[in-house]
Amino acid sequence: MFFCAAAEAQTGELLKDLEFRYIGPSRGGRVTTVTGHRADPGTFYMGATGGGVWKTTDYGVSWENISDGYFETGSIGSIDVADADPNIVYVGTGSDGIRSNVIIGRGMYKSTDAGESWHHIGLREAGQIGSVVVHPTNPQVVYVAALGNPFGPNPQRGVFKSVDGGESWEHVLFVSEKTGAVDIELAPGNPAVVYAALWRAERKPWTIISGDDGSENGVYVSRDAGKTWSRSTEGLPQGLIGKIDFAVSPADPSRVFALVEAVPEEEGLYRSNDNGATWHVVSTEGYLMTRPFYYTNVDADPSDADIVWVNNLALWRSVNGGKEWSRVGTPHGDNHDMWINPDDSRIIVQSNDGGANVTRDGGRTWSTQHNQPTAELYQVDVDERFPYWAYAGQQDNTTVAVPSLPPDSRPGGPTAYWEAIGGCETGPSVPSPVDATIVYSNCKGRFSRYNRATGQEQSYYVGGINMYGVNPRVLPYRFQRVVPIEISPHDATVIYHGSQYVHRTTDEGRTWETISGDLTAFRPERQVVSGGPITRDITGEEHYSTLYVIEVSPVEANVIWTGANDGLVHVSQDGGETWMEVTPPGMPPEGRIQTIDPSPHAAGKAYVAGYRYLLGDFRPYIYRTTDFGATWTLLTDGYNGIPEDFPTRVIREDPAREGLLYAGTEFGLFVSLNDGLTWEGFQQGLPVTPVTDLKVHRGDLVVSTMGRGFWILDNITVLHHMDHEITNSEVHLFPIRDAFRMRYGWGGGIAAPTYPRPGMTIDYYFKEEQVGEVSLEIVNEEGTVVRKIEAEELQSESAAVQGMRGPVLQRPSGAVLVRGPGMHRYTWNLRHNGFEMPSGGSLPGPVLPPGMYTLRLNIDGDTFSQEARLLMDPRVAADNVSVSDLEAQFDFGLELAQIRVDAAEAVQRIETLMESSESQEHTETLEGLHASLVTETGDSYPQPMLISQLGYLSSFVSRGDYRPGQDAYDRLAQLRDELSAIVKKLDAF
Repeated sequence: MFFCAAAEAQTGELLKDLEFRYIGPSRGGRVTTVTGHRADPGTFYMGATGGGVWKTTDYGVSWENISDGYFETGSIGSIDVADADPNIVYVGTGSDGIRSNVIIGRGMYKSTDAGESWHHIGLREAGQIGSVVVHPTNPQVVYVAALGNPFGPNPQRGVFKSVDGGESWEHVLFVSEKTGAVDIELAPGNPAVVYAALWRAERKPWTIISGDDGSENGVYVSRDAGKTWSRSTEGLPQGLIGKIDFAVSPADPSRVFALVEAVPEEEGLYRSNDNGATWHVVSTEGYLMTRPFYYTNVDADPSDADIVWVNNLALWRSVNGGKEWSRVGTPHGDNHDMWINPDDSRIIVQSNDGGANVTRDGGRTWSTQHNQPTAELYQVDVDERFPYWAYAGQQDNTTVAVPSLPPDSRPGGPTAYWEAIGGCETGPSVPSPVDATIVYSNCKGRFSRYNRATGQEQSYYVGGINMYGVNPRVLPYRFQRVVPIEISPHDATVIYHGSQYVHRTTDEGRTWETISGDLTAFRPERQVVSGGPITRDITGEEHYSTLYVIEVSPVEANVIWTGANDGLVHVSQDGGETWMEVTPPGMPPEGRIQTIDPSPHAAGKAYVAGYRYLLGDFRPYIYRTTDFGATWTLLTDGYNGIPEDFPTRVIREDPAREGLLYAGTEFGLFVSLNDGLTWEGFQQGLPVTPVTDLKVHRGDLVVSTMGRGFWILDNITVLHHMDHEITNSEVHLFPIRDAFRMRYGWGGGIAAPTYPRPGMTIDYYFKEEQVGEVSLEIVNEEGTVVRKIEAEELQSESAAVQGMRGPVLQRPSGAVLVRGPGMHRYTWNLRHNGFEMPSGGSLPGPVLPPGMYTLRLNIDGDTFSQEARLLMDPRVAADNVSVSDLEAQFDFGLELAQIRVDAAEAVQRIETLMESSESQEHTETLEGLHASLVTETGDSYPQPMLISQLGYLSSFVSRGDYRPGQDAYDRLAQLRDELSAIVKKLDAF
């Protein structure tokens, strides 16, 4: 039964207690803009290409996101802080590093409180914004270099100017709908002189266009604050010209540097000494202009105009105006931007494909990039371990695997869990479902088998051809950078891999058989050397007419689906013997088939997510078939929940509930509870960034993103059962997922993964706020209430303390049983009720043993019940620990807790008698009894007395899941006898 439309409209709000949590990695992703302000030398801003705007106030020791909840996109192009007021910050969205995974911008944003809050100030269709420059003395005046839509012509490109802080914009420089502006600088000391670089840049699935014949691209100068412009050409390349970047320095206001993409003999660094009137070449070193469309960034020292920096594949520095260069090391290659403190040029914030980093010594040392959760991930795969791990290729880094929960305790903290698992940045990395030690990984079309045990990778490349620099037209096998690896869900020895053909191996890649013909559209005119008209850029990223997805039906082993990046869908129903083209007829041609999801409920049912974003078509394309592709139904018309300009990347059907769908788009996540009839946003705390892939695994929703790493929505059982009958009921207690006894450090931080409290999650729904009794009882198999929780009762937590080797992780607050309307999640910590202490407070009870329990939600006289199963951690069971062992541990813990309460009661009796004692002899006897129970304070390392010894015993018998040793039983008996002797003496008074 599905939601009615009225109920669906409330799903996201109704389920607000369901929140995604971040699981890593906190290894930074690409950043193409950084800035700072001289008023606070330790404060910097960075703009990630998919992760939004971040701010540090401690020289990069930590970074905090400041754009979440305000920005429509995570792609940031340029940031500028007003010189005259550091509270005023302008941000242009849309990075100008237009790789094939580029995310389009959504215009301009402004903050007047240093990033605490933001509002949108227009230019929503400006696409990629390469530069934002604020007037040095009037923060109401701001210039914007708008590159425009990176996928096709549009009018909102060129140079824009606002004189009222972004309330309105004047289009001050425009040459055509194909050519936009990529950089702007104002002349130091004379802001009426404006330099603008115009650039034609266009991304197609099969190529990257950078530059033109010089008819529109080039250097433009205004000497009247943007009212009029003239083309500056004297001394610059006269033919083909591409991307340009400027640098100016207050140390020499008339000097301008321009880094210019052109033909090799003319390409390089140019300099003007007369405010851009004339130019001369300074350097044509090739290493300054590697991959111009992606880099091309020059900066000048504000206190010494002869010190020039170029960010490229490496970071280069010149101290003689660009004549000679030396390399400066950075934490990561592929460098993009920098900001130099005008009062101390040793302080620099710099960015690259690994994130942002700060130096305080001119580049000799840098801050870490392992504090930035901005990873760009192409996909997510999961393994069958406990706890399970998530796998992907991280753009500009390596493949990476991270755990869903801490698998153990490591001195390095959560970052020590990360693993590179073969292949490279593109992924995918697919773990074997029968042995997660083995991972099958890809690196730009090259297949390998990685063994965690040896740390070695066995490479089995289909065809064995180096594809770099080769026209795909002549390649026997056309592989994309991101290629499919599919392990049959029916037989883990059968692995599929895709070029334009489907390849199959049954021996882990040592031999391959081709089991299909060319399953792509293959238009010959699309098979070109990428990059033009100036610079070749052929790395496989633009290989077109390749397979992008291969999926085997989880219902029927012989049903195999393929999708190509040029638009075709095929299916085989006989294990690859024959293939039929079944492309949805309503989908326009040449788009990428990003995802195919064969239904886990029926062999003939499947879903397709088409992605025509790189063709300039932002419409969502999700289709469903129930007859092996003979007919298709469009599930996204742009009006049924997913907006018409939200390109779709991934679609998945929940294996536990047919018709429950999850869709990942360029701008967020959506859910449908009626098989795609309607959709609604389902962010649940997930940042706005492209959702690249989804997996439903063990009742969790696992998400990969292009800019914010991996996220998990734990325990989506509620979605499996939610319907209009439940939402119309007054109270509902949902079925409870099996819980495991686990022990791990939990919590999280800005950059650290977030791990939920161990325990059993209990979901319930109130139609209205409850004003009477609200309590939860846990009843064991004997019918005994072993735990009762009252509404608003906090579960006790240990306070954070300074440990010997560092601060103990700060724990989040305890879960609370709340009364308000809506769906709520309570996490029971699996402990017994515990004991009230005579002096106040309580002693937590031990963790209950595995078994069946009944949970009773009591609401003002009415009771709602569900059965729940508590299971042993399978790793503990594999370590020869039995349920009876854990029952013995529980019994031991109960007895020990009672003795601790008895000891506390004895202390209270002693202190009461001491207050009323009139005999010195009695007082001295009572003091002696008190001293035998209570440890002295005020001195270091005092001798621990009986109560402390009981606490010590409690700590070492509860460190894990095991039967207490004989010494523990002996010690408990000894301490029990000691307490009995004290109580006997006390009874004599």
